[in-house]
Amino acid sequence: MSIAEQPLSGDLRAEIRALAQAEPHPRGASVAALRLVQAHMGWISTPHLNEVANVLGMSAADLDGIATYFNLLFRRPVGRHVIMLCDSVSCWIMGRERLCAHLCHTLDIQPGQTTADDAITFLPIVCLGHCDHAPAMLVDDTLYGDVDTPTLAPLIDTLRAPPP
Repeated sequence: MSIAEQPLSGDLRAEIRALAQAEPHPRGASVAALRLVQAHMGWISTPHLNEVANVLGMSAADLDGIATYFNLLFRRPVGRHVIMLCDSVSCWIMGRERLCAHLCHTLDIQPGQTTADDAITFLPIVCLGHCDHAPAMLVDDTLYGDVDTPTLAPLIDTLRAPPP
């Protein structure tokens, strides 16, 4: 049974219930609950989404609408690391296309894909709000600004390293 098919642990369900109880309406905890599932599972599978919807007392369709609206919530499996390259106007002007081409060549994937070793998923993102340091990218939870191709090589080497 894959991790996507395994039921959420009792502890994780309890954490989601606690989030829901802290809100005036349980639906108010939907984003936090989905982020919690993603933090534990790596992404939000349909069975997990259904479980969270059940705990929050909402329909799976409503919760899926929330999950697919936010671009930091993943409804498909992703690599161990996720590179999100900003595609705002500021980043385009400051060389985003050159970085995108470099990442595609170096990783041997296109935006939206994951490397064959499941180490890195490369995604575009609408705006990171770091325009004063364009081009920008988010790698996992770390924001990088003033990115250029020489700074990418050591970072990619680090991301490709096998997990400890």
